[in-house]
Amino acid sequence: MPARNRPAGNPTVGKPPSGNPRRRPPLSPPQATRSNALPPGAWWLWALGLGTAASRTTNPLLLALLIAVAGYVVATHRSESPWSRSYTAFVKLALAVLAIRLAFAVFLGSPIPGTHTLVTLPELSLPDWAQGIRIGGRVTAEGLLFALYDGLKLAALLICVGAANALANPARLLKSLPGALYEAGVAVVVALTFAPNLIADVQRLRAARRLRGRPDHGIRGLLQVGLPVLEGALERSVALAAAMDARGYGRTAEVAPAVRRSTAVLTLGGLVGVCAGTYGLLTAEGGTYGLPVLLAGLGAALAGLWLGGRRSLRTRYRPDVWGVRAWLVAGSGAGVAALLILYAAYDSAALHPGVVPLTSPTLPLWPAAAILLGLTPSFIAPTPPTSSAAKEPS
Repeated sequence: MPARNRPAGNPTVGKPPSGNPRRRPPLSPPQATRSNALPPGAWWLWALGLGTAASRTTNPLLLALLIAVAGYVVATHRSESPWSRSYTAFVKLALAVLAIRLAFAVFLGSPIPGTHTLVTLPELSLPDWAQGIRIGGRVTAEGLLFALYDGLKLAALLICVGAANALANPARLLKSLPGALYEAGVAVVVALTFAPNLIADVQRLRAARRLRGRPDHGIRGLLQVGLPVLEGALERSVALAAAMDARGYGRTAEVAPAVRRSTAVLTLGGLVGVCAGTYGLLTAEGGTYGLPVLLAGLGAALAGLWLGGRRSLRTRYRPDVWGVRAWLVAGSGAGVAALLILYAAYDSAALHPGVVPLTSPTLPLWPAAAILLGLTPSFIAPTPPTSSAAKEPS
């Protein structure tokens, strides 16, 4: 058959389009699949690095920057899985902890003396054996500001843990644990998975009650929602127990008594060495023996875990592979922690602003730049597919 003649004025007619309009920009992170998804351990190491950095400072500007970094990474890389919804619960828990810390400072006083009195509450007289404790009295701006800094640090720690819980798949995290910690890991994973499911059940039941025109707030709503939630939790527990029993959970292999005793000695001795080495690093007197004892304890504990893993009758199907992206994500969190620890030795006053006398906190540039290193996952980590993208025809 003769070929069709193309119009002379437009040579592109009849050719396939040069590009896919749905193609992602070349500089954006790739879309997450089963083969390139980050291991859960990388997310946990990144979040623990941010949490370690938060524990080294009480500067509210740095803590707010840490919370913003964690929140941005969660917003850009959180999937639509049930465990990803728990981040909101952790944020609410952090706000509740901050409010409780401020309430304690108002009603129970603060150890920080102050001269700027905000309000004077009626003070209750306590017996002599309760000296040092007061209820009511003067509420100073210095004491309230100290409580705000202290509570914000704890809130930042909770938000970092919530970020790891929202980004890491707990089932895949369980597969990465050593065999000796498999049973304990199952208990932790079940606990971490139960909380988001419980929140989802409460939201679903409250929405159903609102559609029926029934109250979903107050004591009455709580009682009528709590019973179905408890019933669903019990049914889920029974089904999980039956599934675990059918898969042989809890069964162990035969190991020689000498191996069991060696495992116990190495594990317990390693943990004692880790505690002693950590104490030596944190004290001025133990600077000479702290690091060697810590390394020896870690080696003994790892050897005990390796020997204990021989009792576990399980195999790994498609284990997680640590690629370049996983190391960069974990290294970014560790880098944030290391840089803030080093800066604390250089200029501790910038990380711990004083409240007596009252001064406004300043933002140190180098620690702020180190915290921005925690944004690395938002540029290199694969983004999870959305529900609309998953439904698009390929």
